[in-house]
Order: sequence, then structure tokens, then C-alpha cells
Amino acid sequence: MSSSPTVRGRMHPGFDEILTPDALAFLARLDGEFAGRRADLLAQRRAQSRRINRGADLDFSPEEIAAREDDSWSVAPIAPGLADRRVELVAPVTRSHVEHAMASNASTWLADLEDATAPTWFNLIDGQIVLRDAVRAYAARPQIKRPTLIMRPRAWHLCEKHITIDGRPISATLVDFGLYFFHNAKALIEAGYGPYFYLPKIESGAEARLWNDIFNAAQDALDIPRGTVRATVLIETLPAAFAMEEILFELREHASGLNAGRWDYIFSYVRTFAHRGDEYVLPDRERITMTTPFMRTFTDLLVATAHKRGTHAIAAPAANNPTVQDEERRHRALNVVHAEKEREAEEGFDGSWVAHPAMVDTVMSAFTHVLGDKLDQIEVKRTPRHDAHALVSLEGTMQTTSLHGVRSNVSVALQYLAAWIDGQGAVAIGNYMEDAATTEICRAQLWQWMHHSTQLAEGPQVSRALLERLIDEEMIKLKRGADADIQLRLDEAREVLERSALTDELPGFFTNYAYVRFLLDEGLRMPRGIDAEDLRQSEKVAGDAA
Repeated sequence: MSSSPTVRGRMHPGFDEILTPDALAFLARLDGEFAGRRADLLAQRRAQSRRINRGADLDFSPEEIAAREDDSWSVAPIAPGLADRRVELVAPVTRSHVEHAMASNASTWLADLEDATAPTWFNLIDGQIVLRDAVRAYAARPQIKRPTLIMRPRAWHLCEKHITIDGRPISATLVDFGLYFFHNAKALIEAGYGPYFYLPKIESGAEARLWNDIFNAAQDALDIPRGTVRATVLIETLPAAFAMEEILFELREHASGLNAGRWDYIFSYVRTFAHRGDEYVLPDRERITMTTPFMRTFTDLLVATAHKRGTHAIAAPAANNPTVQDEERRHRALNVVHAEKEREAEEGFDGSWVAHPAMVDTVMSAFTHVLGDKLDQIEVKRTPRHDAHALVSLEGTMQTTSLHGVRSNVSVALQYLAAWIDGQGAVAIGNYMEDAATTEICRAQLWQWMHHSTQLAEGPQVSRALLERLIDEEMIKLKRGADADIQLRLDEAREVLERSALTDELPGFFTNYAYVRFLLDEGLRMPRGIDAEDLRQSEKVAGDAA
């Protein structure tokens, strides 16, 4: 059993109501049972990445063919509050965002502690306070119709350095899940719902099995019947696309759907094939849509797999931000989104994410137009097409990279990173809502284009010198008229971008480095020159912890 956790972060007002001795003991219990398995699975990810870099291809596991070909199993029945998932609103976990989400017409709302939240200590624990209060509001006024709450914790690769056990940072996933579950699971059940989760960045059936075991342990610890938890899995990594049925099989008593995680999936494609040939180099970010052939293959497989196993298929987010546009452009943007979501409904999806409350009615209208009086179309079965080549091939994709596309990636990355360092996780930039996932695409593509000396439509090749010049130019534009604080944040953003896009090796995520450099409480921040081992302190688990 692990030692008691040590809280190293500042105790702001109300934090003692979340970080109670019993809650911390619950975290210690989860850490003691599962931290070792987490570390082993992350090591397996790195080993697979090395194999792919050396030329190994992704494929469907022959060991799991029995689960794929066995038509007799399905996932758990639909849980209370999850029958209608036509529109799911993603919201950062701040009080104002949560109030807007709860008052919206969305079917469900996703309280996002991952890509839409900058993981400052204050944001995360205050977010737990806000969620606790929201859950009590459900119970206090059950007659009010509200969207069903689903929470997304941070992913497995992240740690929480403000809480340690024997000097080792604890898994961020276990902190987010554990605190939320401990304080809210029973209250959610009493309100007629349940503890529902979105699981980010899973890569394998083994990782799904880890989650299933965590759910069982947590339910047993609080004397909650097994199977009460429900989890929707974000298929947002390329390896997961080859393991969808295995993932559902491992989670079958807790599974409630698959989601096409568009932005992280594109980023994962770049990251997975970072050191492979030119045939894997993606074009300008804006040219990769859900109708791009390899993306269409992915979503077709996702819908067929989810419906085959009796569960929801949720489409990628509509990331438009219509509030910054004039009336004519706003209506034009909404019409484009409506047409896109109608197409997705016709392809079999049961609902879609939206990234802004102003998109809810448009997307609801699109799905209602196709589904009519039905809340889903799970009964519409398609045969999954397990085509490994089509999932990764860029045949039929317009592979044009332009100077505008490169400059746009630089500008968006700098603006978002500056806001992220300042504590914002979802940021309106231009006509879109940007988050950590879209920024990961930007910086990973910059690295990929530089690494492969990609030739631009205008003639020159992408080089480090070209990227440094564009960064200089965009920094001048962004700093013009900005106050001293914003200029400092932009300088810090530049450091993160250069660290994560202009290096010989592509870092897995920008968040690991940026978190320990800029988001920790004073006294915990690490200096420049952090190496990979520094970033993996949370994986240094004693042998008896597994």
C-alpha cells in the first residue's frame, strides 16, 4: 500500500473540502493498486513507438481476432441520462462555463479537465469544487431538465506534481478521476444519473483493461454496484483505431460509446509516423477534414464498431466560434456546420460534440433532421471494414503545404500557448475554438515539415531557418500594442514552441514540458534543460506498487 499523499500545492479557500484526509486516502489506494501498471503501459507505448520508427506497421492484433469475430457480446445497456447524446457540449470547468453548460439545450455536457483546461493547481482543484456544486444542483432540483454530466480526466501520460507519494508525483488521471468519483459518485446516483466519464488518449485494449479494473476498485471501495460507472472512449490516437473492439470488450460492463476525437487523432497520426517517410507528411491543417480519405475510413470503422456492440458513436467537434463573426458570416458558418453534421448523421453517427454553446441548436437541428423522433440509430448495423492500409494511407489526400499554412500554425501555437501559460485551456482564435489538441497539431506539423524539408506550394522548403523567421515575424505582430504581461507570456510561449517543434526529436506532447516550466506553484517549477527522465518521475514506481 502506498504512503499517504503529500499536498505540495497552495491551499486556496475551499480546497480543504476537496483534499480531505479520506479523499487523499482514496487516491493513495488507487495509486497503490494501479500506478505500477500505468508505468508499464506507458513504457509499452514508447517501445511500440520505437518499433514504428524502425519501420513496423500498425495492424489489427491477431491475438484479439476472437473478440473481433465473436458477435455474441455487446456492451452494457444505456445508463440513465445517456439515451440522448445528439449534442454534447464540451466546457472548461470554470463556474461561468459550467453554468452556461447546465443551462444549455445540449443533451450532455463534457466537463473537461483535459484539453480544454490549462492544468494549473488552482484550475484543477477549483474545478473539482465547481463540479461538486454542480452535482449537488442536480440533486437539489431534479425537476429541472439539465444536460447529463460527463467528466473527462487528464490522460495517462500526465502527472500531478502538487500531490506526491513518497516524493513521486501522482498520476494526473488518478487525481482527477479519484477526487471526482470520491466526492460525487453517490450524489450522482441519488440524482438519477451516475458517475460518467470520457477516457482520453487510450492506445490499446490493455489500457482499457486498466481503466475497467480502476472502475471496479473504485466502485468496491465506495460500496457502489459494479457496472454503475459508464465510460465513453475517445478514439483519438492512431493505435486505438486498430483496437476499437478490444477496447470495448475490455470495458464492456462499463462502456457507453466511442467518440471520433478528430484533432488529437490528426496529431497522433503525425506523432506516430514522425520519423517515417514523406508519404506520411500531412498537408495544411485546414485541408484535413472528416471527408479526407484516411479520416473517412477511421470514422466509418468507428460507427460500424460502436453499433455492432450496441453503443453510441459520437462525431468530432464542431469547433467554430460564431460569436466573433458579423451576422452574414455567422449564418454562413452555421450553415456549413449544419450540412457537415447532417452528413455525419447520415453516415451513422448518433450525436456530435460542439465546442461553443452557440452551436448547440444548429447541431441538434441537423441530427433531428436525419434521426427524426429517434434519439439514436444504434440499430443500424454496418460491417466493420478492417483495412489497415486505408487507415494510414494518404492516397487521395491533397498533400499541399503552403506558406500561409505554416504561418498560421506558428501564429495559432504562439497565441494558444501564451493563453495556456496564463491559465486558459480553451481559447477563441479567429473563427475557431482552439485547445491543447489543435495546438498539438500545429507544433507537430511544424516539426514534421521541417524534419522532411517539405516543399511549399510557393517554392521554398521548410527549414529551421524559415520557421525561426516566421516565429520572429509573428512575435512582432502579436507583441504590437500588448502590455508587459502579455509580452512575457509570448516569450514563454516561444520557448515552449521552440522546445517542442524545433528539436531533433519530436516530443510526445508539449504539455509535459510546459507544465513543469510554467504552471506549477512557485517553488515547484523546474528550470530549463529538463530531460525525459525528469518528466517521467511519476512513473518511477516501487515494485510493490503495481
